[in-house]
Amino acid sequence: MPVYTTSLEFSTRGGSEIIDITGRVQESLTDSRLREGLVTVFVPGSTGGVITLEYEPGLMRDLGEAFERLAPSGVAYHHDRTWGDGNGHSHVRASLVGPSLSVPFREGRLILGTWQQIAFVDFDNRPRRRVLIVQVIGE
Repeated sequence: MPVYTTSLEFSTRGGSEIIDITGRVQESLTDSRLREGLVTVFVPGSTGGVITLEYEPGLMRDLGEAFERLAPSGVAYHHDRTWGDGNGHSHVRASLVGPSLSVPFREGRLILGTWQQIAFVDFDNRPRRRVLIVQVIGE
């Protein structure tokens, strides 16, 4: 079965910023020339995650507030004592969300719901240059 691997690169602000990457993932799928199979998006790093959501301003605020309730910033984390970088909450949030997402495709198009997009969440506490791996497996 053919496999096509590429990457997406972009800059982020951090602070649980949510970036819609649906179009870029679809472009990678189109470039693969595969018609049916599975696309996986993977974050090589421990302070980012990949999710699906309805990408709209109210939900962005809701998610940011939920992340703050689940793993609040500004509290002591053992990680912060180990490394002194102040991003213990970033690692906890990323671990809860997960580093990858797989989406099926058919006829060269992602199979997503009407209001469903693919997004990258940068949980780190500083701006970063990010590289995501997109791997397409199919026929």
